[in-house]
Amino acid sequence: MAALSFELQGVDNNSKARAGVITTDHGQIQTPIFMPVGTAGSVKAVTQQQLYSEINAQIILGNTYHLYLRPGMEVLEAAGGLHRFNGWHRPILTDSGGYQVFSLAENRKITEQGVLFQSHIDGSRHLFTPESVMDIQRTIGADIIMAFDECPPYPSEYKYAKNSMELTHRWLDRCFTRLAETPDKYGYSQNLFPIVQGSTYPDLRRASSEYIASRNAAGNAIGGLSVGEPEEMMYEYTALCCEYLPESKPRYLMGVGTPWNILEGISLGVDMFDCVMPTRNGRNGMLFTTAGVVNIRNKKWATDFSVIDASLDCETSRYYTKAYLRHLFVANEILALQIASIHNLAFYLWLVKEARAHILAGDFNNWKQNIIPVLKQRL
Repeated sequence: MAALSFELQGVDNNSKARAGVITTDHGQIQTPIFMPVGTAGSVKAVTQQQLYSEINAQIILGNTYHLYLRPGMEVLEAAGGLHRFNGWHRPILTDSGGYQVFSLAENRKITEQGVLFQSHIDGSRHLFTPESVMDIQRTIGADIIMAFDECPPYPSEYKYAKNSMELTHRWLDRCFTRLAETPDKYGYSQNLFPIVQGSTYPDLRRASSEYIASRNAAGNAIGGLSVGEPEEMMYEYTALCCEYLPESKPRYLMGVGTPWNILEGISLGVDMFDCVMPTRNGRNGMLFTTAGVVNIRNKKWATDFSVIDASLDCETSRYYTKAYLRHLFVANEILALQIASIHNLAFYLWLVKEARAHILAGDFNNWKQNIIPVLKQRL
């Protein structure tokens, strides 16, 4: 078992964008990287074989809250962890459940001990503490496990944001203590990433970044953004956090976002991203392509017999036509959801691969400025 490591391989000439390699016991991850979200052990509408062969995902996410409720820890323990349970043998990252608890505002109570919440499935009551969340993530068996944090809403009053941040830091200390008391499971290394909080207050973000950096974890995450604040504010606080988080460790911007959000995040020094947008928007008929955004339900595509996106190295994107995919959506065929999800994920992975190539070539910033207007246009 070897702890996660990060090798920086190149930095863009005119931005903070960087290319590197994260090494885990389940394989390497070339950064910058986008991580498909597999909430309940499954990336919605996409098989693991498709994640391997067509999308070439290097790492996927699992969700602690959802996996804890279903299938439950007894099943995952008996299976030997999530990798064996779902047949995904590359790296996995699990979130801590903190964001789900944040979204359950009507059905949860936050105390120093942890968070008491009601299941969205059956109303049963459960307590998440920093210790129990570490134990749950050990049992799930992710390569990267996230610290238990409180994600304050936007906007938050200063006093609330400060108290929330300080609680997150105390919980982080308990996460480290618990991991030190318990062994890795299933014969491979599990690595904790702390999460920077502080809402939209520069002094809190700075204090949180410095505290997280002082813990010398394997990697670090920026949380509490993309929760309703303006885009420019998200970029401002991402940049601020990256100033204080160590260059020698991977930086993960949680829950972000659109293709242009990701490119701007990369330019600020972020290495890792996740978002439900490619699959969720895909299931609703929104396609991200190398030529712009397509609402495939629009009648204009009814007789467009060009393929979805010939520029992608993805069999699905290069095989099916826009007219056929529109027909599937209009006819409410399940296949529409799969084709759109595979395409959007393939596009996101293409995007970060292209970004990486331009970082290594030293011209990322120029490329980014030219491609963002193209990606944003509605076709």
